[in-house]
Amino acid sequence: MPSADLDELAAWVRLTTTPKVGASALRRLLAAFGSPQRVLSAPVGARQAVAGEAAAVALAREPASFPQLWAQTVAWLERAPAGVPRDIIPLGDPRYPDTLLHAAGPPLLLYAEGRLPLLQATSVAIVGSRNATPAGLGHARAFAGELAGAGLTVVSGLALGVDAAAHTGALTHPAGTVAVVGTGLDIVYPKQHGPLAERIRHGGLLISEHPLGTTPQPSHFPRRNRIIAGMTRGTLVVEAALASGSLITARLAAESGREVFAVPGSIHAPQSRGCHALLKQGAKLVETTADILEELNWAAPAQAPSPAGAAGPTAPDILLDALAHDPVDLDTLVARTGETAPALTARLLQLEFEGRVARLPGQRFQRLGPG
Repeated sequence: MPSADLDELAAWVRLTTTPKVGASALRRLLAAFGSPQRVLSAPVGARQAVAGEAAAVALAREPASFPQLWAQTVAWLERAPAGVPRDIIPLGDPRYPDTLLHAAGPPLLLYAEGRLPLLQATSVAIVGSRNATPAGLGHARAFAGELAGAGLTVVSGLALGVDAAAHTGALTHPAGTVAVVGTGLDIVYPKQHGPLAERIRHGGLLISEHPLGTTPQPSHFPRRNRIIAGMTRGTLVVEAALASGSLITARLAAESGREVFAVPGSIHAPQSRGCHALLKQGAKLVETTADILEELNWAAPAQAPSPAGAAGPTAPDILLDALAHDPVDLDTLVARTGETAPALTARLLQLEFEGRVARLPGQRFQRLGPG
């Protein structure tokens, strides 16, 4: 169950779901009257003086759909899976993300499911193309894993491509990941990310500003991007075309005074043009995770010392060194490493499963990740 009083929470949900009442009008009303319940109980004339006639009249009568929505919301709160807290967190709640509170247009309500303390975690956004290349997916997964390993929570938008790779990489570490979605939390979009959303629900955090039952709409995703940019200390763009929602996120981050990072790519790749545009505009060029940690002045948590007699660092991987980051065929790898083709094939398969190598058409292979 939520920590807030249910009557107060009902007033919040009603305010934010009443048609013809925009966010700016609601902010003025809340500033004038102090609480959602006082806004709803105020005379129409008093509300009109603050927010105009349309908003004042709209709030005078409960929307016909609200009782069903509220019943659905209470049921969702009460039927949380074991070990998966659910809550609705209004602006002004101590758990509301501090960074988001000081960004442009913070949402009045956040529906949250999972590890609620991640709302206050120091975080970095990773965003990029839905149609990412194998190399881009590898970069996103590796950067996310290394940033989470350094104690930074990774925030993204649960979209196809780079977003999914970033969430997956971050889930391997306690710092975890936050997925900001453009639907109600009872709907997973895209549908194929149902298993990923379930992993995040148990090992990270799902948040949305939209009430339950909200289906995906094109206008929701640019609005979602402002939350991703607003609740993080910086945004890393891995791959992005020039006309990309990732560039919207980066712009919003810059406008909020946050850092913007970009991974460079081939001058011939459409997926690199957005990143190159950001670099021209002053984004920090990123080749390794250390570039981000240095810019944020972030020190990774100290690692526990190895037990006596434990193995030292692994020896350099000859195959990975031979791969570099350019696609190569098996014959070239045989020549570079001196290993047999069967031995290399087995090792390549292992690296592919680990997300460190991509298999390309024509039996070529490419190293993934920032290392």
